[in-house]
Amino acid sequence: MDFSVESLETPALTKAHLAELLFEQIGLNKRESKDMIDAFYDLIAHSLVEGTDVKISGFGNFQIRTKAPRPGRNPRTGEAIPIQARRVVTFHASHKLKDQIQGHRPSVPVIVDDAFR
Repeated sequence: MDFSVESLETPALTKAHLAELLFEQIGLNKRESKDMIDAFYDLIAHSLVEGTDVKISGFGNFQIRTKAPRPGRNPRTGEAIPIQARRVVTFHASHKLKDQIQGHRPSVPVIVDDAFR
């Protein structure tokens, strides 16, 4: 099935736009479309909160990473402030997605120095 998002007015693909695409291209009713998108996002968020990695085949991986506390500073005043430990979500695109993205760009020539051969 081929999905087209060229009719979007904004460059962001929102939950509302995804629900509209399910309604238009798959035939789900609007309530089912919205519920399906909400359930999908809730499932991803819940998994990440629980510390479980989320892998979407052909798209990429979402992972939770724990960052250690570290010293920081206020850029305006220069005052040293501690940055507390925290958990962050990281995303790594799959090779398939990277290849698709690169296919839409002109290729950049890679120059290899003789020292690295």
